Amino acid sequence: MNWINYLEKHTELLIINLGISPEWAVYFRLLLFIVILITVSSVAFILTKRIFIHYLYQVFRRTSFSWDDMFAETKAFDKLAHIVPAVLVLLMAPVVFADFGQVLPFIIKLSEAYLIIVSMMVFFAIIKVGEFGLSRHPAFSDKPLTSYFQLIRILLYIVTLILVLSVLLGKSPIYFLSAFGAMTAILLLVFKDTILGLVASVQMSSNDMVRVGDWVEMPKFNADGDVIDINLNTVKVQNWDKTITTIPTYYFITDSFKNWRGMQETGGRRIKRAIYIDAYSVKLVDPEVREKFKKYQLVRDHVETRQQEIEDYNERNNIETSVLINGRRMTNLGVFRKYIENYLRNHPKIKQDMTIMVRQLATENKGIPLEIYCFTDTTAWAEYETIQSDIFDHLYSTASFFDIEIFQEPGGKDFAGLFNRTES
Repeated sequence: MNWINYLEKHTELLIINLGISPEWAVYFRLLLFIVILITVSSVAFILTKRIFIHYLYQVFRRTSFSWDDMFAETKAFDKLAHIVPAVLVLLMAPVVFADFGQVLPFIIKLSEAYLIIVSMMVFFAIIKVGEFGLSRHPAFSDKPLTSYFQLIRILLYIVTLILVLSVLLGKSPIYFLSAFGAMTAILLLVFKDTILGLVASVQMSSNDMVRVGDWVEMPKFNADGDVIDINLNTVKVQNWDKTITTIPTYYFITDSFKNWRGMQETGGRRIKRAIYIDAYSVKLVDPEVREKFKKYQLVRDHVETRQQEIEDYNERNNIETSVLINGRRMTNLGVFRKYIENYLRNHPKIKQDMTIMVRQLATENKGIPLEIYCFTDTTAWAEYETIQSDIFDHLYSTASFFDIEIFQEPGGKDFAGLFNRTES
């Protein structure tokens, strides 16, 4: 302490020799020391950041390891430069405020609190590097890591707040922990969404309900698109029109939603659409029409095999077949249904190892629904729509070859034709 007294004494004498009264010399000395301290701290900060930390990043980049490059990419150690000024203030405060004993403890507490905050900021930067590194790893690319790291940050914020208050107020950290215990109800209310989001994130991760990159559909929020981010409070969905829908995480637990991941993983997307047949166009197949159907390559074998089965049945049961309604007969709708099935089984863009079915549904006021159920060999939206459109283009254009009429509601042209026929 002798050198401190020596420095104070000679600095004060120098100020008095400049013509300043002894009463004001103490304050001028304090101002001079503060200016020197600020200058030295600023220079130390700049040198640490521009030289030491910059050189540290270069060392990271030159090493043979790849993981330490992330420290340089994220500039994780930039906050270290703030520690040097804080340490200088702690060391020099007894000299600068030697004659101001009532201010010195407060300055030291502020410096210690600042040192705690800066240290935590460095620790936060290191945690961010860990999060960044894990998110790049294939095993964690689709996991909600952001949620867990946000929880860690919240806990560290609370720890930092307790330590800073403990230093500033001179109380034990246990004192503040007990105070937080008494404020549990208020904390639960303030952090309700965070707590619900944490529980939802854990359940979503453990049950593998949603991953980043999944195509999800939640009509309640008009969300239909890819999940681009999952964090503690929200899930961001980029819709197909490129808008972003932000949904609270816990709604993925409490509300229903559709995840298309299963479809994407199978590599095939389902086609499930019906064409509506005019019931008046359905008829039995007579020999003349049957011969016409035999010329269609996709149903030739079916017509011959089916006709042989029908003839055998009618013969065994001594059925008079001269009348078309007697016995078993093929229908143009049944042959058309078989044609569609064979067409799908020979289509290069339809997955043959998945369900292929053409079925007749219950008749509606729109006609007879003939539903096509199959899977394309791609999940890409544009390709899927092209394949589906091509299939139905073909079916609409070939229905007339089977004397099948597609049902549609009458339009203006139909009424105009009826009116013209009535007038004539």
